[in-house]
Amino acid sequence: MSPADTATKPPPAAERVYHHVKQAVLGRRYEGGTLLSEGELADAVGVSRTPVREALLRLEAEGLLKLYPKKGALVLPVSSQEIADVVETRLLVEQHAVAKVVPAGGRLLARLEELLEEQRMHAAAGDLAAFAAADRCFHAEIVRAAGNAILAQLYDQLRDRQLRMGVATMHAEPDRIAKNITEHTEILRALRAGDAAFAAGLVQRHISWVNNLARGEVR
Repeated sequence: MSPADTATKPPPAAERVYHHVKQAVLGRRYEGGTLLSEGELADAVGVSRTPVREALLRLEAEGLLKLYPKKGALVLPVSSQEIADVVETRLLVEQHAVAKVVPAGGRLLARLEELLEEQRMHAAAGDLAAFAAADRCFHAEIVRAAGNAILAQLYDQLRDRQLRMGVATMHAEPDRIAKNITEHTEILRALRAGDAAFAAGLVQRHISWVNNLARGEVR
């Protein structure tokens, strides 16, 4: 087989099912409480049931689904406890990281500005999934720039939960799209000014709103 043939070879069937279901769950095309059947998924992706089972087991291990033998897979709703746990972890990591990157380098500042522009573009197009991804990348860039590989790896483990919560909460509170852009702009301005304490305070306020929404205390 030539290198060109290898490059164009489609991914394994289980991998295709995995990405199909995962993107649908993260983008809320399959919402929490939806029961997915192996047969329907096999038809949707164009594969047999065997790779479907393999993909669903993998997604169950990641905490997105709960399998029920002979019934299917239930898409797990985002719980208030999960939101609280993610917010607590994000605060611990991100407040430390944003203070540590001060004084911020030109490369980081330029990348954050680029991601802000992506968020504005996706907001204008109404693409919440893409907006949530750019939003998450904005924060991840700051964490990576802090230079602690262990913290960056820990933060990356939150990725899927962050994306799913981001789309869900913006559906529930559409005004947050504009507020997120405004608050990211404020964080970037604080980094440009070299004010570590102010930047950390902005991050704390920005992240904590998710908990407020979960408790019905939207600001």
